[in-house]
Amino acid sequence: MKKKTYTIDSDIGKASSPPSSVYSDPRIFEDQKENIFAKTWQFIPDATTVKAPGHVLPFSLLDGCLSEPLLLTRDDKGDLCCLSNVCTHRGALVVEGEGHVRNLRCRYHGRKFQLNGEFISMPEFEGVSDFPNSCDNLPKLPIKTLGPLHFTSLDPAMPFSDWITPVLERVSWLQLDQYRFDPASSRDYTLDANWALYCDNYLDELHIPYVHPVSLGGLDYESYKTECFPWGNVIFGSSPKEEFPLFDLPSEHPDFGQPIYAFYFWLFPNLMLNFYPTHMQVNVVRPLSHDRTNISFLNYLKDDVDYFTTHMATSHRVEMEDEEIVMSVQKGVSSRLYDRGRYSPRREGGTHHFHRLLNQFEELQR
Repeated sequence: MKKKTYTIDSDIGKASSPPSSVYSDPRIFEDQKENIFAKTWQFIPDATTVKAPGHVLPFSLLDGCLSEPLLLTRDDKGDLCCLSNVCTHRGALVVEGEGHVRNLRCRYHGRKFQLNGEFISMPEFEGVSDFPNSCDNLPKLPIKTLGPLHFTSLDPAMPFSDWITPVLERVSWLQLDQYRFDPASSRDYTLDANWALYCDNYLDELHIPYVHPVSLGGLDYESYKTECFPWGNVIFGSSPKEEFPLFDLPSEHPDFGQPIYAFYFWLFPNLMLNFYPTHMQVNVVRPLSHDRTNISFLNYLKDDVDYFTTHMATSHRVEMEDEEIVMSVQKGVSSRLYDRGRYSPRREGGTHHFHRLLNQFEELQR
């Protein structure tokens, strides 16, 4: 069966959502791996643990989706490097476990590399012309940072600065380098639904009073708003109730004077950065198949642990409510009698923007 082509009108009042096949067709999901995820910035787990020269840590980039074998190293100069973990001779994995080494040596045929990926030596290669050359080095990927967070991309379609600057414009004053990862409160969730449906729900304001009438009852829904920027958007969480600590925003901040207790950033395609006065929560959405998704909830603490404990209980309840409705929608979009829907201009601007970006990346590959 031929895959559908579609467009998302730039006018939200005229636009229809993507066809249901975007959420239910395994072939579209396979295309998205290369057309979207390989071309965008992805979170690197555990990068802050690689501290001393010689420390090496293999990992799989967006495991279960891209599953690209990569390697973090700290070279002799103290620089953090992100390298391909695939030997340039015959494709064996170079490093198969975390450790400390003087250089990198492939256990298959003995090819050696420096900690920055540059070729050192290869046994039994006398007489080989034009050897070694740059193709014999391990491919090196960019590493970019936001406070304690690290990111890389296999083939970025946008500069990192364009992707991250709208976040910095609102939260750089928070001294993000002081946030520390809290593994005890961090956890993964897995649900039977398409990754994009999960993002749709995160971006959708309209469902809040219906799906979360109690768990998010303290929100000021009427003042809830979304602001879009080229590669994502931010949702402003406001509350007049004392149960939510508010940001003490500096006078030069664009939102100074507003009762804001949270900035919810979504960055295309699969990252959420949730900033609160006491902590930061990172949500990494990992597609596993066209109808199965893993989400990592990673918490970074600053202070006020008592409030954080209360917040985590609410966060889990909200997540359970969201997952229940998203899995219900997955069943609906897999039906034969549903295809496309319309948007609420007031409440679904973020979702519309996400769909426009999805469509834009698909159009580029046609």
